[in-house]
Amino acid sequence: MDTTTMTVQPKNFEESLARLEEIAIALDRHEVSLEQSLQWCAEAAALTTYCRAQLADAEGRLEQLVEAANGETRIVPLAEG
Repeated sequence: MDTTTMTVQPKNFEESLARLEEIAIALDRHEVSLEQSLQWCAEAAALTTYCRAQLADAEGRLEQLVEAANGETRIVPLAEG
């Protein structure tokens, strides 16, 4: 597991979450310099922002199947369900 600073934009939510976990584990070890800790915290903040945006986008696209009283099934945004 490479714990150097990520300089590439994450490819997807799962990659970002995995990197956040790596950073948390590395910081928990308390075996890094203050400067490295600050760099990882900045990276974690950027990854958190990215993940939140991805989750907000996914939530906006979520749909739910709803069975109407007459037995019809239709797709509606989750907020309406």
